[in-house]
Amino acid sequence: MNNIRHKAFSMPVESIISELSSDIDNGLNPREVKIHLSKYGENCLPVHARKTKLQILKEQLANPILYILAIAAILTYFFGNWPETLTVGIVITITLLIGFFMELSAIRSLELLRDIGQMECRVLRSGKIQKVPSSKIVPGDILIFGIGDIIAADARLTNTENLEIKEAILTGESIPVSKSTKTLEQNIPISGQKNMVFKGTMVSRGSGKGIVIATGPKTVLGEIQSLGASAQGNSTPLDKKLNQLGRRLIWITLAFVLPITLLGIFRGKDLLGMVEIGIALAVATIPEGLPVVVTIALARGMLRLSKKQVVIKEMEAVELLGSITMVATDKTGTLTEDNMMVDTIAIEGKLLQQLNQNNRKLTNDKTNKTAMDKLILTSVLCNDIILETSQSYYDSIDLGLLRFVQKLGKNPKIIREKYPELYKLPFDEDKKIMFTVNQTGPSSSAVFVKGAFEKIVPLCKWQYNNGTIIPLNDIHAWHQFAEQMSGSGLRTIAMAFKSQKGTEVKKENICSDLILIGLVGFMDPARSDVKEIMDIYNKAGVRVVMMTGDHPRTAQKIAVDIGLLRGGEQENDLMEGKELDTIGINSSVNKHRLLNTKVFARVTPKQKLDLVVFFQEQNNVIGMFGDGVNDVPALIQSDIGIAMGKRGTEAAREAADIILKDDRFAAVELAIRQGRVIYGHIRQFLVYLLSCNLAEIIIVGVAALVNLPSPLLPIQILFLNLVTDIFPALALGFGKGEQDVMDRPPRKVKAPIMTTLHWQSTFFYGISITCSVLGVTLFSHYSLHLSAQQINNLAFYTLIIAQLLNVFNMPQRQVSIFKNEVTKNSWVWGAIILCIGITLVIYMIPSTAKTLSLVTISWSEFRWGLVFGGFSLILSQFLKRMGLTI
Repeated sequence: MNNIRHKAFSMPVESIISELSSDIDNGLNPREVKIHLSKYGENCLPVHARKTKLQILKEQLANPILYILAIAAILTYFFGNWPETLTVGIVITITLLIGFFMELSAIRSLELLRDIGQMECRVLRSGKIQKVPSSKIVPGDILIFGIGDIIAADARLTNTENLEIKEAILTGESIPVSKSTKTLEQNIPISGQKNMVFKGTMVSRGSGKGIVIATGPKTVLGEIQSLGASAQGNSTPLDKKLNQLGRRLIWITLAFVLPITLLGIFRGKDLLGMVEIGIALAVATIPEGLPVVVTIALARGMLRLSKKQVVIKEMEAVELLGSITMVATDKTGTLTEDNMMVDTIAIEGKLLQQLNQNNRKLTNDKTNKTAMDKLILTSVLCNDIILETSQSYYDSIDLGLLRFVQKLGKNPKIIREKYPELYKLPFDEDKKIMFTVNQTGPSSSAVFVKGAFEKIVPLCKWQYNNGTIIPLNDIHAWHQFAEQMSGSGLRTIAMAFKSQKGTEVKKENICSDLILIGLVGFMDPARSDVKEIMDIYNKAGVRVVMMTGDHPRTAQKIAVDIGLLRGGEQENDLMEGKELDTIGINSSVNKHRLLNTKVFARVTPKQKLDLVVFFQEQNNVIGMFGDGVNDVPALIQSDIGIAMGKRGTEAAREAADIILKDDRFAAVELAIRQGRVIYGHIRQFLVYLLSCNLAEIIIVGVAALVNLPSPLLPIQILFLNLVTDIFPALALGFGKGEQDVMDRPPRKVKAPIMTTLHWQSTFFYGISITCSVLGVTLFSHYSLHLSAQQINNLAFYTLIIAQLLNVFNMPQRQVSIFKNEVTKNSWVWGAIILCIGITLVIYMIPSTAKTLSLVTISWSEFRWGLVFGGFSLILSQFLKRMGLTI
């Protein structure tokens, strides 16, 4: 069967019928169906194993940040400090639940592919036409289909009647493909197999019959799904970088905790006391609030984008959009409208182009008014669309003609009522023409013809010239028009006409001695919002690459229209799928050529997938646009898949990470901007949180080594990390971001989330806070002679003040300290007030104050906390102006 499946288009029908033990006139009988069903299986796409909830939970437990927290919880439990144990346990639980539910929402990426084509279809069995579930179709069945049907399996055509199939979901080709039964040569790609129909495609015109040669996973659709299932969804760069940071924090924790704890024990200090100090250091090292802050910031980004009709299925995708270095996009329905429109006409020796932008003047031009009148009549009358009904399926060329006429200010319904149809010959695949005979007067009629240029011209004897009819002597000029239009990527048809006496239809020589009206060229136009966004992508350093199954000339024209190709780039920057097969995508010799190609035409789903992998291997973060089943493998393999919400298939929407509800290509620019802003905020979170945590580590460590009263207890550090750290950090994420974020190149893929300058800033901000807290500790011990618990409390309050003021260190160095993104962010001021309020409530409630070991402190003592806390901001700003921090 494999031999038939891959070579059916090049085999005679009789040979296929013989090998599959079928009968062209009677089909299979019930016994044969049962045998074939047992041999080949049901006509269903395979169900691939999905992650269980337990597997998802295990993955969340692999978070390195949780390791230290779990150890700290165990130690505090054994030492009888249950409040700390409970607090750390709550932090661990929250972190696990957030990750679990985020992952759980993303496990159905390929589920819908199984359901495509699961409907009833017509087959010939035991000499009778029967309706059977598509899952019960088997190789050897004689499949029968008509307009509007979804093809249930791959089949070799045996009979056709004006059959056209829309195969855009498999090949990306926007124009329906005319089908025939003629045996073809070998080594023809899917897009050229005109004697085959494929599972999941749709009949847009005519009817046909064929013998099924492949079902289920053996179909082209099944192979695409297998590619999609084998494509590996990648961890986001943010996940990788945060995990790297988590591992680094583990080593930092060990580097601080073990030496200080062991040194204290070696110096004869109490073992229990040193273990508690070690726990305090471990807790201080880990930014417990980071997962919560990052998650809420990403969720807010999702909300902002949802208001712009951009649906984010996974929160990490928000940040990842800001990391994109390359956008790989399909053409049909993504860069174009997926709607054939009249672009160019050749009439009376003139070539009129870009008619979408200027239509009405055509009817006002007296030099071509007669020819235009006939072109309008032919467009409406020689047309299969039924105006009076809501026709679900129609030919895109016919629809394009009617819309063209309407834009000229004419009413197709009135025209049809004025010129009633007497006879019609629908489009014939062999003759490639269609004609109608319509009554034009009480005793007169006219023949209106449209079809392939090479079929229409031999039937014509006359042409229009300045409103008069002259002999058609200069056929060469029309051939040049046809070649020019086809070379521009337009699908071209010719139109002709003749008047005749009487209303009786005489079929003999009905299409002879015609008057050639002109040529009409159709284009699936570029979306109006695409071109303007290309300049923004260029400034942002985001490269755009088109990958389409469409014709090279069509792809080239769209690329020029949207500004993807300019000047003399068109030829050098375009490559066909067959050339990809020749040079090899993985060839190091041709790497430079591939990297500089902007348009890939006539590419298969497998080639799209291979190209995405290739560009990823060149250190690109790929955002893949798609709308058809043919895009699913590449959507899954890409770092982030983006599907069109209106025109996209359900399979594409399910496989993607992001869905554009209004299909606006430009909406992604907003998402990329939002992603970059969020990434900048995440860096601010890290600098803010880690500098505060670094200060806590140094404070506890230094106090232990020099035998000062403990400035901080483990439970106090947890309070700081979960309250006074989280809310200011979260408020940073509510800022609008910097204005020039889209004027910068993308971040380097391998660049760490914390660069050297960020670590340097973290260190100096942490030192500034440390100086203020250790300063107040020394001052209260040696000058104020306070008790150990009062010293602890004053240091605790000073640290809260210093950490809250630390948020004002986060803007870039070049902006004013008084007027910047942070000071203009009302959420930051709200967070500061909230943190102060929570601290006051904790202080005023005896039970919570006792848990945090808080005692009464007079105002004369507390004011020193304000002084030393404010000093940390002054010192940080001094270091910033010296160029030592961001």
